[in-house]
Amino acid sequence: MSTKEVQDAIYKNMEAWKKIENASVASTGQVIEKTTNPVIRLVMEIIQHDSQMHYRVQEFIQRSLKEKAVSMTPDELEKVWKLVENHIKIEEKTMKMAKASLEALKKRKMVVCEYLIHYLLKDEKKHNDLLAEMATIKKGMYPYG
Repeated sequence: MSTKEVQDAIYKNMEAWKKIENASVASTGQVIEKTTNPVIRLVMEIIQHDSQMHYRVQEFIQRSLKEKAVSMTPDELEKVWKLVENHIKIEEKTMKMAKASLEALKKRKMVVCEYLIHYLLKDEKKHNDLLAEMATIKKGMYPYG
């Protein structure tokens, strides 16, 4: 496959995926409308928000394929890198807090709190992973890598 063919295939994939994300937003909205349970509503709102963010990322990918390629210079990354490193420390603190909370909840049968704290821990880990992967971009750049 040529680069152009790969780009076209990814673009089409993103287009189909965006439709699924829209369906997810509609589906979670239907659940929200039919329940007053705060846990169910909260989980559906989380999923709905994530689907909306996925849609934005998919559009960004499409624009980068068809309109303007995305680039990041070493200077752009270096300009904010200390702030990114500080944010990594924040994410690490929140993960420690979540783990401490989960440890305190062991054998307490507080399943809803445990369920939601597990979600928070996974989400904080996701944020930390995003930033760590940004660090791999930095390492591949000259002269700051």
